[in-house]
Amino acid sequence: MKRVLLNSNFAAAYAVRDVDVDVIAAYPITPQTSVVEKLSELIAAGELDAEMIHVESEHSALSAMVGASAVGARVFTATSSQGLEFMHEILPITSGLRLPVVMAVATRAVSAPINIWCDYSDLMNVRDASWITTIASTAQEVYDSIIEAYMVSEDPRVLLPSIVAYDGFWMSHTYEPLLIPEDPQQVRELVPRRPRPKLDPERPITLGTLVGPDWYFELKYQQVEAMKAAREVMKEAGESMRKVLGRSYEPVESYRLEDADVAVVTYGGIFGNVMGAVEEARRRGIRAGALRLRLWRPFPAEELREAVKGVSKLVVIDRAVSYGTPISGPAALEVMAALYGSGIDVISFVAGLGGRAVTEGDVVGMIERGIKLRGLRETIYWGVRGVEA
Repeated sequence: MKRVLLNSNFAAAYAVRDVDVDVIAAYPITPQTSVVEKLSELIAAGELDAEMIHVESEHSALSAMVGASAVGARVFTATSSQGLEFMHEILPITSGLRLPVVMAVATRAVSAPINIWCDYSDLMNVRDASWITTIASTAQEVYDSIIEAYMVSEDPRVLLPSIVAYDGFWMSHTYEPLLIPEDPQQVRELVPRRPRPKLDPERPITLGTLVGPDWYFELKYQQVEAMKAAREVMKEAGESMRKVLGRSYEPVESYRLEDADVAVVTYGGIFGNVMGAVEEARRRGIRAGALRLRLWRPFPAEELREAVKGVSKLVVIDRAVSYGTPISGPAALEVMAALYGSGIDVISFVAGLGGRAVTEGDVVGMIERGIKLRGLRETIYWGVRGVEA
């Protein structure tokens, strides 16, 4: 292994190089752009033998990925915010055709008003598109998760597309040390090319044909089963990665939960601040812990329930809003559903929209506020001017 200094966008690009993709298509949008800029440099330098398709929009980018993947190519794209929204029509087509496309999403607030900074509004808007989704918290994890995404998506038991998401700017443009193999062949041995259904003039098949009520439901249920299968395949991928790369990841990451009374649940790059806030809360006499949701789809309900068995209260911090429901944090809604009947009290906070920083002090404040509340069934919007937290 060699130690390098990369931001999360470049970490994604180097992972794509190391898995040896065939076709890349993307449209530039802040803060994703430097992912594909770096891939263009790697192609120009002869480090990656891939076709780069310059398209006129994100809708076209994912459409190109559908076509390339349908004929058997290993493909990659990346986007953010309005770009992901513009792709939306093609997202369920990709998953419905069972194409193992992999996409990086440097998360960013959606318009209007225009905002180029980080929150998770874009990612949460596509959570029901049948894409396997992981949310990374470090550049190292971005690199590893891209590799894992190909291992899982291309497995014949799954054949669903994957998103690897991470904080726009906070991670996409912040440099961190990470380890990557000296020889990309180590990675390529983890992701051998496997036979799968594809368009081939020599062996004709039909993809995406018209299906009536008699078969549509059955095909959608096959996607449900494929999502379930992805859980076991991801475990197997983790074991293989540990042997080759020395690293693997669990669906949820716990921090100081062994004796915790209250735990913070969140996702993405703010987990470092959350861990710092846990230490400060403990200095104040609060037995706090934390849990990070790494796997978003399929949702790790079983692992979540196991991790928080001894906890009486959860403080869930979301950086997105599900409008029109009293509990408006998307992760809070999932956590509540997973823990229904457990007796664990869940307090929902929304913070950090539009790139507003979520500091250690903010998290400590949410912990202290959450401890005072019981049975709250309405989200607290932390830090909004004129709204009491």
